[in-house]
Amino acid sequence: VQLQASGGGLVQAGGSLRLSCAASGRTLSRAGMGWFRQAPGKGREFVAAISRGGTYTDYLDSVKGRFTISRDSAKNTLYLQMNSLKPEDTALYYCAAKSDAIWSGTYRDRYDYWGQGTLVTVSS
Repeated sequence: VQLQASGGGLVQAGGSLRLSCAASGRTLSRAGMGWFRQAPGKGREFVAAISRGGTYTDYLDSVKGRFTISRDSAKNTLYLQMNSLKPEDTALYYCAAKSDAIWSGTYRDRYDYWGQGTLVTVSS
């Protein structure tokens, strides 16, 4: 599976961005999926996850109410809608997938496949 993340960019605080993660090589319909981020000088942290069927989601506390993870199985694509962005959201954002899993969870070691990352920069 190859994952291609896109949609990052420069935005002012309070603005919005939508990240996309397109998969090729294999369908994601049987995969649990998630988004992680890595800020400069920091480790990679969990942001959001979604179950195989899309019915269950989980979020980092600091993004709850601002970010929404979703998936479109027909398009084999994962999304992250980010609203009310803050400077502390600045990071390289990665999408990830765990194959043949109903739920992938918050731990990065559980994921089998990773995208290349897309940079989100929020100016104050």
